[in-house]
Amino acid sequence: MVDGSARISQDPEPRKNNRVHPVLKLLYKKRWAYYFIAPATILFCIFTVIPVIRSFILAFQEFRLMGNVWVGLENFKYVLTDPVFHRAMRNTAFYTVVMVPQGVLKALILASILRNLPEAVQTFFRGAYYLPGVASAVVISMVWKWIYDPNFGLFNFILGTFGFGPYPWLTSPKTSLTSIMLMGILTAPGYYIILYLAAMKKIPRELYEVADIDGATPFAKWWNVTLPLLKPTTLYITITSIIGSFQIFTSAYVMTQGGPGYSTMTVVYLIYNTAFRDFEFGLASAQAIVLAAIIVFISVYNFRVFSTDVQY
Repeated sequence: MVDGSARISQDPEPRKNNRVHPVLKLLYKKRWAYYFIAPATILFCIFTVIPVIRSFILAFQEFRLMGNVWVGLENFKYVLTDPVFHRAMRNTAFYTVVMVPQGVLKALILASILRNLPEAVQTFFRGAYYLPGVASAVVISMVWKWIYDPNFGLFNFILGTFGFGPYPWLTSPKTSLTSIMLMGILTAPGYYIILYLAAMKKIPRELYEVADIDGATPFAKWWNVTLPLLKPTTLYITITSIIGSFQIFTSAYVMTQGGPGYSTMTVVYLIYNTAFRDFEFGLASAQAIVLAAIIVFISVYNFRVFSTDVQY
């Protein structure tokens, strides 16, 4: 009896000491999942998170070989009053305003046309539109640079047969940015076409059958059924297109090097020059943060204005 009472009095204490926090218990239970994601997480932190934090700190410093000097908001003041940065921002904004709407509209129209074709034909065109996007942007820019060449380029050769030209497509401030934009306009947005086709296949056919019963025309069905239900996809494509347009770099670097006279200078190319040509890493970090803030603002604005609860 004494042994039993002693055992009863002593039991609660070991149980108390053996209690494990629920969070630790859950971590231990899911430990193999964390083992598998650990390599990718570590690489992401090393090559993304830490550089972003370091760049943010560097934006408030002046880079020097003997040690950085803290300058506060001076880099941001210089960026906001720099005429070259203003010119680069105008060029980038103009490029975005023109390229994003036409790219979204072009992908939507092409996807709407392909949707009614046989599956084998759709597969062919999906590959035909998507494969050029896999090619290196540097190679594509070099090809277009040859096309625009004032002496033996394809465009001037064709115009010359009709008695026109040659035109300085990339060497004139009046036509250089437009020429870069024309390259994008004449390129099919294969990735966005595939997204639209996938979204259109998810639309229930019953909605189109009801529209047929109501006597709707093909255009009315496209306008009143297809377009509203593609709104989430259109929002995604629009935001990613805006982000990509604000980050334009390769074509300006390969084809014009930002010239002539800053006519094709973009924000990302200016950041590249500031950091790796002028070695002003603090100033380049400030420029990058300003660009990131603009992209975040535009993305949030688009989400608030165009987001929808449509589910199908």
